[in-house]
Amino acid sequence: MVAVLIGIYLGFSYDELQKSLVEGVSRALPAFFILLIVGTIIGSWIVGGVIPALIYYSLKIISPSIFVPAAAAVTGIIAISTGTSFTSIATVGLALMVTGIGMRFPPPLLAGAIISGAYLGDSMSPLSDTTNLASAMAGCDLFELIGHIILTGIPAFLISIVMFYFVGIKHVESISISTEEIALIYNGISQSFNINPLLLVFPIITIVFSIKKFPAVPSLITISILGGISALVLQKADFRLVLNAMTFGYKSNTGIQMIDSLLSRGGIVSMGSTIILMLLATALGGILEKVGFLNTILKSVMKFIKSDGQLILLTVLSGFAAAFATGAQLLAILLPARMFVPEFKARNLHLKNLARVAQSIGAIGINLVPWSVPCIFASNILGVEPSKFIPYLFFVFMTVIINLAYGFTGFTITKINKN
Repeated sequence: MVAVLIGIYLGFSYDELQKSLVEGVSRALPAFFILLIVGTIIGSWIVGGVIPALIYYSLKIISPSIFVPAAAAVTGIIAISTGTSFTSIATVGLALMVTGIGMRFPPPLLAGAIISGAYLGDSMSPLSDTTNLASAMAGCDLFELIGHIILTGIPAFLISIVMFYFVGIKHVESISISTEEIALIYNGISQSFNINPLLLVFPIITIVFSIKKFPAVPSLITISILGGISALVLQKADFRLVLNAMTFGYKSNTGIQMIDSLLSRGGIVSMGSTIILMLLATALGGILEKVGFLNTILKSVMKFIKSDGQLILLTVLSGFAAAFATGAQLLAILLPARMFVPEFKARNLHLKNLARVAQSIGAIGINLVPWSVPCIFASNILGVEPSKFIPYLFFVFMTVIINLAYGFTGFTITKINKN
């Protein structure tokens, strides 16, 4: 409302502003549909026994001493394979969350590790919508950008893995892992679901779809339907229960409060709050872009930019400004990537430098904004408030720091070859 009033004061007609609002929302429509389908996947994968099976086998395989860094690594591998942080958080991430709580790790620490891994994978996958958007908006080759992102992503993740290990070890040493409690989880899951190694095929199918570069929406719908078929065939669930889980979410009834609280989720309806937030954020972003709020700020501070490092810093700050103002990944990538192309060219800087910073802040750094769409989504899935897990987003913090360090030192900052 304030943005519209300012726009009218600056001479824009209401019709122009309404059109920009619609255009802003239209950019996010594919993401809306994907979120709805992800809701059905969560419901069908729980009622179908896929997520319970992942919990069951994780408890058997992963040692508590390395569980926290392993959670980050596993989620990262899945996200690289699928190209989406949301799906990896909602499926494997949820399973690891339940497993870790069963081992008595603090939920905020687990959430930090899972989210860190998910966004490492998202940033480095050629299937990622945010990485594709960054390369398109900055005007550089996708795989050239991924190669450039690896130079920040791998060091940031290795440092965060070490941090997760030492923080996790401290909790392992201070708590006793109750074999009785683990046995209780085993029994609760095995009595409520038919745990079968065949259920592990579903994540593999998801990865295969991604490697084959099948379109996202049909692939996710197929994955959701397969979860429903698993419920009908392997779990002997009736059709009404499957549809209900995909629409309104699964209601766990194992009798174990911890399992029930984390497995009672999913469904199209559960995505409502995230979609409403994204709708409002992209609508606001459309108006902000039309009126030129960020361009005005850019022009006023550009005269103080004297070095490449200062330009990288300004790009980072602009990405965070868009992130804090709108809470939307797409806008936090799109606005800086569009604004700074002339400045990077003028300084003889390759545009993959711009794309890397825009993607790093807009897709990864935005997780430091508590009201952002990614934070709210992760909070809804993992059951932890953003203010509690943000301090444990080690990968996110390191990504920002390394981008700034590279900017001021010139390390990995590629110049345009004019030969």
